[in-house]
Amino acid sequence: MTGLRWKRVLVKLSGEALAGQQAMGIDPDVVGRIADDLVSAVRLGAEIGVVIGGGNLFRGAWLQKQGTDRVTGDHMGMMATVMNALAMREALAARGLKASVLSGLPIPTVCDTFTQRGGLEHLAGDRVVLFAGGTGSPFFTTDTTAALRAAEMRCDAILKATNVDGIYTADPKKDPNAERYDRLTFEEAISRDLKVLDTSAFALARDNAIPIIVFSLQEAGALIEVLAGRGRATVVAG
Repeated sequence: MTGLRWKRVLVKLSGEALAGQQAMGIDPDVVGRIADDLVSAVRLGAEIGVVIGGGNLFRGAWLQKQGTDRVTGDHMGMMATVMNALAMREALAARGLKASVLSGLPIPTVCDTFTQRGGLEHLAGDRVVLFAGGTGSPFFTTDTTAALRAAEMRCDAILKATNVDGIYTADPKKDPNAERYDRLTFEEAISRDLKVLDTSAFALARDNAIPIIVFSLQEAGALIEVLAGRGRATVVAG
């Protein structure tokens, strides 16, 4: 490994990112571009876990409006994350990189069930590990899952990929006066109610001393720049 500031990282992707310009679904070109970045990072020596949301395929809020039970909606959302992880696994395999899907929600016919021991073994074996199925329990977001898995995998950092180059005081696409933060403490991120991650994810990362780097994955090669400590991003740390 040369030139990487962070060796073992947890990359958090939104499900919406996989849809590309589509309103819903999975865009193979976008998945392929992200897979290219992951392959490049692993070849440079990075050890990478990935958590992908499921919002491009399903959102529990849709059913809650009809009175559907929250637990049922959350379980459906967990299965959507498994579908996204399987798509990413196949894209990585097509590029010659081994990847494993470990699900917090047991679906043994489709993929292995998450255990800390299994996750650590796969990461040490030059595999990208795709953590799917959330925590396996309802009421927890994929942001919280990412922070939890990062702690369990003893990651050096959480890399939160968004569609903008860091954390702003407001949505920069809607507010031209929004100011960008270069660095924040966990306490500042929580007290200012910054919505880039939920409060429980910030708290988990804080309690385990894992910095969060928020960056844009819109440009090819952005992941490598962030891993090297050069990319434009906001760092949330103690």
